[in-house]
Amino acid sequence: MKKKLFATILLSTVALSQGAVVAGVSADSTDDKIAAQDNKINSINQQQQSAQAQVDQIQGQVSEIKKQQENLQAENDRLNEESERLSAEIDELSKNIVARQESLANQARSAQTTGTATSYINAIVSSGSLTEAISRISAMNEIADANNKMLQEQKRDKEEIAQKQKENNDAINTVIANKQQLEDDAQALSTKEAELKVAQLNLAAEKSTAENEKNALLQQKAEAEKAAAAAAAAEAAYRAKQKEQQAAVKASANTTLQAQVQAAAQTPAATPAAAQTQAAPQPAVQTQAAAAPVATTSRPTYSTSASSYPVGECTWGAKTLAPWAGDYWGNGGQWAASAAAAGFRTGSQPQVGAIACWNDGGYGHVAVVTAVQSTTSIQVSESNYNGIRSIGNYRGWFNPTTAQGTVTYIYPN
Repeated sequence: MKKKLFATILLSTVALSQGAVVAGVSADSTDDKIAAQDNKINSINQQQQSAQAQVDQIQGQVSEIKKQQENLQAENDRLNEESERLSAEIDELSKNIVARQESLANQARSAQTTGTATSYINAIVSSGSLTEAISRISAMNEIADANNKMLQEQKRDKEEIAQKQKENNDAINTVIANKQQLEDDAQALSTKEAELKVAQLNLAAEKSTAENEKNALLQQKAEAEKAAAAAAAAEAAYRAKQKEQQAAVKASANTTLQAQVQAAAQTPAATPAAAQTQAAPQPAVQTQAAAAPVATTSRPTYSTSASSYPVGECTWGAKTLAPWAGDYWGNGGQWAASAAAAGFRTGSQPQVGAIACWNDGGYGHVAVVTAVQSTTSIQVSESNYNGIRSIGNYRGWFNPTTAQGTVTYIYPN
């Protein structure tokens, strides 16, 4: 989608002369007066044709902008539906992968303890007869075949979830880009509609030359010109603000998790009054429940760049501070499921360096933890919080369990 389709179209306010060119009349004869009036009428007609052409031109531009807005909105509706479908499929695949992963890990530990070859020997030696030995070996072969089938299913589902995650991420990125285009077009549309009003009133003023309404219409035209100037100024201010915000977002990407953690350390501890609204505070140290040993799992190789997420979104900010996160994990609310499917640990205990993932039933939100007092008192660094798209600590100490829905933490190891 090309942006600023009509940004280069600049149309100056229609300015038509307020008086008709009247030929000099020296004679007092009726014929001379009629001729002078004819010249005046002809001059006004020419001016009206010129004004109408400019009105038609601006009206065409307004119609094109509105048509583009309708197309963009329709595309966003379709992409949102597609993203919801892909999200549901990703969640289901993630559950299957995690369930199989635990089963395969248990079987791997069992094989390491007993040894496959030893199990076969024991099955033969302990058999009461050759028939029983053959039966036992056949059963063990069926188990092995089932395990191999499970491994193949695990591999297939991991490949499928990776593809769906990328498709989902592409849909999300396009929706966000379209929303920005809609905002830009809305500003351009406001300016063009104001210019159209000026042109229409100017034409009406010329048509009412011989009527008493001329002065009132000229006053409306002046007000419309003022409104058009204000709309143009508002559009210029909007674009300047967008440029300034983009520069701030870009500059914020030059930070690191270590710098954000050091900045969070300067924030005073939560006051007693604030602590009373949370759970009983723990000592101001990092706390995390001991994780049970898990079998080593292979994880996808990810880029350390945040370029797969839209600049300024919460996912971009989290990926910038935690480069180990996945490249196509979707909206913030989908990150916990995507991370679990990729083999990362998830849980409910906050930890410095972990990614906090809130699922509010919509797009969700993600941030990186920079300080921990307890499960109900942490600090984070994030982007796109309350519309602020650069990376920073905007909340200080807060309770993550009452912030934006259910919170799950993704641990880097």
